[in-house]
Amino acid sequence: MAKLDLPLFYILRGLQAVFAVIVLGLTGHAVNQGWNGERVNFMLFNSVWTFFIVVPYFILAPMFVPALAHRWALVAVDAVTMIFWFAGFIALAVAVGDVSFCSHFSVCQGLQAATAFGAFDWALFLATTALNTLGALRRDPAPGPQPPTAHVP
Repeated sequence: MAKLDLPLFYILRGLQAVFAVIVLGLTGHAVNQGWNGERVNFMLFNSVWTFFIVVPYFILAPMFVPALAHRWALVAVDAVTMIFWFAGFIALAVAVGDVSFCSHFSVCQGLQAATAFGAFDWALFLATTALNTLGALRRDPAPGPQPPTAHVP
């Protein structure tokens, strides 16, 4: 059996994308069923932002457009996305309420699941923000594009 040697960077980005797709499906279903609150829409935005903008940026920019992959730009995008996920899952948790409130509504239970996966995505972005910040601080201070971080020893 061949050994699969994926850096931690790609594993975390893959998990972020998977959780974003799950939140996209759950919040998209809620919006389709008429739950059009701003908190649900913000979580929908978070998942679209993560899946279509952030994850491709972190994977493709260092390989194909290294000028866009400056070390502090990577940290900034990670930090902003982490803040988005934190604000989104907290706001949705407050809006949805506790387990007894959603006992007979499948859309509400789906939003509770979206809240949980949003919290997981926030934790993943917290980890990648920390790794990117450590990597940016340890890099050569010369200005210019840097290779992908998160290969912190």
